[in-house]
Amino acid sequence: MIFLIGIDFTLPLKNPVLLFSLILFIILFAPILLNKLRIPHLIGLIIAGAIIGPNGLNLIARDMSIILFGTVGLQYIMFLAGLEIDLAEFKKNSSKSLVFGMLTFSIPMILGTVVGLYVLHFSTATSVLLASMFASHTLIAYPLVSKLGIAKNRAVTVAVGGTMITDTLALLVLAIIAGMQTGEINQEFWIRLGFSVIIFGLVVMLIFPIIGRWFFKRYDDNISQYIFVLAMVFLGCTLAELAGIEAIIGAFLAGLALNRLIPHTSPLMNRIEFVGNALFIPFFLIGVGMLIDYKAFVKDWDTIQVAGIMTIVAIVGKYLPAYITQKLFGYSRDERRLLFGLSNAQAAATLAAVLVGFNIIVDYKSVNSYSEVHLKNNKLTTENNQVLLFNELKSGEFPQIGSSAYVNRVLAKGTFKLTDKSELKFNEGKLAEIRMPNRLLNENVLNGTILMILITCTIASFVAQKGAYNIALAEDEDEEDNPDDIPVESDEKILIPMKSLETVDELVNLSVTLKSKKNKAGLFALNVISNNGSTTVLESKAKKIIDRAAIAAASTDNRLSMLMRYDLNIINGVSSVVKEHKISDIILGQAESLGSGDSLYGPITDGILYKCNTTTFIYKSEQPIATIKRFIVVIPERAEREIGFPFWLLKVWNLGKNTSSKIIFYGAESTINLIKDVHAKHPVQAEFNLFSDWDDFLILSRNITKDDALVVVMSRKLNLSYNSVMASIPSYTNKYFEKNNVLLIYPLQTTLSGSRLDLKSPAALETFTENIERLDDVRKLIGKLFKKK
Repeated sequence: MIFLIGIDFTLPLKNPVLLFSLILFIILFAPILLNKLRIPHLIGLIIAGAIIGPNGLNLIARDMSIILFGTVGLQYIMFLAGLEIDLAEFKKNSSKSLVFGMLTFSIPMILGTVVGLYVLHFSTATSVLLASMFASHTLIAYPLVSKLGIAKNRAVTVAVGGTMITDTLALLVLAIIAGMQTGEINQEFWIRLGFSVIIFGLVVMLIFPIIGRWFFKRYDDNISQYIFVLAMVFLGCTLAELAGIEAIIGAFLAGLALNRLIPHTSPLMNRIEFVGNALFIPFFLIGVGMLIDYKAFVKDWDTIQVAGIMTIVAIVGKYLPAYITQKLFGYSRDERRLLFGLSNAQAAATLAAVLVGFNIIVDYKSVNSYSEVHLKNNKLTTENNQVLLFNELKSGEFPQIGSSAYVNRVLAKGTFKLTDKSELKFNEGKLAEIRMPNRLLNENVLNGTILMILITCTIASFVAQKGAYNIALAEDEDEEDNPDDIPVESDEKILIPMKSLETVDELVNLSVTLKSKKNKAGLFALNVISNNGSTTVLESKAKKIIDRAAIAAASTDNRLSMLMRYDLNIINGVSSVVKEHKISDIILGQAESLGSGDSLYGPITDGILYKCNTTTFIYKSEQPIATIKRFIVVIPERAEREIGFPFWLLKVWNLGKNTSSKIIFYGAESTINLIKDVHAKHPVQAEFNLFSDWDDFLILSRNITKDDALVVVMSRKLNLSYNSVMASIPSYTNKYFEKNNVLLIYPLQTTLSGSRLDLKSPAALETFTENIERLDDVRKLIGKLFKKK
């Protein structure tokens, strides 16, 4: 047929359009089909790779394009692990990560060495190298865990930290064994390795954040930001290889370095996860599957025996560290499953070790076979004169003609080296000797490794999925068990009144950063149109503004409700929407000029604060929120006795969690002590300072740098935490903190629905102020809110 002309269907397929189309359909349908069978889609992609690969149907060759995308996918997994990790939790659990990392390295090393020496009867060097393969692992199951929303679980944090430790040590063992075999291990080797690793670590962890902050401040183009991040990741990988360690370490450290610059709720994070999970990581898994050779498993009993022993040692060697860690730190059974599932999969580092070991030739052994092969007139022939190879054989040439063994290069007169590194020696035209290479890791280990990778990846995916699913389900059940008086995500509704295109992105990004992570549909963008103006012009402008807000929210995988309202003025419009939609929070941009006299922000903002008794945030942005290093939070006395205290505190906590920035609290002793109690159970990067002299408020400016943001908890007049200095705060922020981002918070200061307290009653107000038992109620409410979060 005419439309088939020009398409080459010979196997393996070479048409790039056909190749890419086939791979995309595999990536699409493997998860859909296997999810119905409750099989992790990762396994489906590996199996699909085995079926279509060179050892299966031979539809696709494992060429440089597959290797390239697969390498990107592996680095992407490690980069995401560093980028998504909770730095506060990571710091808190650093000692536990160290314990788990040493356990998951030392136990497989001991088991592997013993089994190699006394069961498989390998040499010491071979046994140690084999053990290092068992010690290393790849976070194959991490995308499953991340998808279920528990990437910040303590067990995941410990597993990721332990992965870096064990992989680094395992790859160091690989370098040492390889160096010993080639005679490169000496004092100079250790000095060079230590110096290069230190320089590499300092460059990535200190210079990368500086470059990233500079770039994100100056360039807000979505595509440019994504390409920049990808370039920094692979720069980190390149520097790691130059330092003499594996690229995966560079990818992980690049993720840690950029962690604070890419908020977990930002559009950039959404794009990074989307591209990786949709394209690069599936390519890596398919590439792993292409390595599987079914024929190798049935060649002889030795291959099956070695593969079985290796697989058992790999599983036991990773289960024991997970079990011991669970008992040491009191983890649950599902957290143990996470530890085991994330650490059991053997892939990247294991492949690197086995290929290096396979290519290291210890010595040669003579075998008496192929005696019918002769050399005559520069041709290798059999006794019946069938030509195997022919060429004008000259030193340094690499002929690729023939139907059997290929000559790689001429070693010496009458000696030829084949591509499998065996040697043929000829004496007067007749084959005198065949010398076969004695490899550090033989072919049985190579084939056994492929089977081990398949089995461990399968087990790891099932176990990690079960543990992650149970933990996610338990968290959902905890939320469903909330009492009726505890707000849930559906009660969190954030209103963003807008009147300027320039402030839309920053206000939406702030809203997404402050909200609860499971609240995907609680954002409302509002533009109030005056009845007195030109309706057509104002309506067109309003539509552009709220459309822009919807696009900004959608880029973070959140749905925003677009509202246009006709009213006499903006204040009435906003207050009516607050009542109609039961809004819990309002986020305003500081767009008005400061008023005079009794006016703090201008008539519109002042009017909204007066008429809307909801938690209200007034935001002044000077740089992207992602580039903020620290949030300086100043809290007035008696703030903890306000009814809205738990709710704004939860938002500040979200701010620190989602940006990974440090929060520095300034407040009275009673307030700080209460926040410390919260911090003990729900750690973020935080620092606590006593501060109660608001008359000396400007002294805080000494401690604030240009990359810090000032957060001030305010109060409406005649409320418990109000003081007279608050009237001057807006002018202070514009005069003394004009180059800083500023967030002013007005808490909810009226009765919550269903509360036992009526603040309109003087007697109740006195009770609330003086009765310390009410603080116990506040503590309980905070505990429930943060547990739900």
